[in-house]
Amino acid sequence: MSQNALTNRHDFLILFEVTNGNPNGDPDTGNMPRFDPNSNKGLVSDVCLKRKIRNYVELLHPAHETEGSGFNILIRQGNVIETEQNKGIEAAKKQHKEDKDKQAEAAMRWLCREFFDVRTFGGVLSTGNDVMKGSAWGQVRGPVQFTFGQSYDPINPLEITITRCAVTKEEDKAKERTMGSKYIVPYALYAAKGYVSPAFAERTGFTQADLDLLFEALLNMFEHDRSAARGEMIVRGLYDFEHIGTQHENNAGQNQREARLGCAHAHKLFEGIQVALTEEAKLRGFPESFQDYIITCPWNNETLPNGVILHKRHENP
Repeated sequence: MSQNALTNRHDFLILFEVTNGNPNGDPDTGNMPRFDPNSNKGLVSDVCLKRKIRNYVELLHPAHETEGSGFNILIRQGNVIETEQNKGIEAAKKQHKEDKDKQAEAAMRWLCREFFDVRTFGGVLSTGNDVMKGSAWGQVRGPVQFTFGQSYDPINPLEITITRCAVTKEEDKAKERTMGSKYIVPYALYAAKGYVSPAFAERTGFTQADLDLLFEALLNMFEHDRSAARGEMIVRGLYDFEHIGTQHENNAGQNQREARLGCAHAHKLFEGIQVALTEEAKLRGFPESFQDYIITCPWNNETLPNGVILHKRHENP
């Protein structure tokens, strides 16, 4: 994994499926799977996807518990943001005794170096201590941004009634069993889009090594997230469009600028990947498995826009 600064723009599309599970419950509706009421297509929030990435890095990166490793996670269960923020502020004060603006900048850079998720997704750090509160350095815009995931076809969530032979309270001891319920989506294939900006990567210190880890996490984010609600979730595709520039090597400066800004519109690249139901599934009226979809990707070295290459990262996990 390279520690070089990220210089090229990336736009990526991730396909993932759920079978008899709840990919992202909505607490405002009793944990029912999220969906668009206009189309009945399922939704998975960007926050949910970021949570999976954070969990993967926290669980599996060998150095994630070591301060100074750069792979700690700020937004995790039980963490107090201001406590971690104060560590960065104290380190900054040792460098800059009086200048609060320089202290705020140094604290921000310390937090970006220390925490993978701050360096990747950004965050609002302008809270608590007067050094960061109200400072422009407290608003960190991360280089990696996600859209909501959306299913290709409408979903039909099922409410399943469950029973339990034990009771929770002593006064319910006479009951034979208690009742509950859970929601599942029988089957759905979702797509989410992501964007990586080298301009913001420079500000947070996001490197090529961080990008490699991000893609590793995306490919494996459900492998260590099994639960009764998410027992069968699988990543089926990760299409990474990398912008490399169109210029000859003799014009390295212009080529670097093109690679940084991009050589084609992301939506046109994504639209080239077509996902459609098979004829059998169309007659049935709904998909039952991944085999009910036909995925067509016409992009290759001849058809891609000049200056863009495609990495099908799911083919070499």
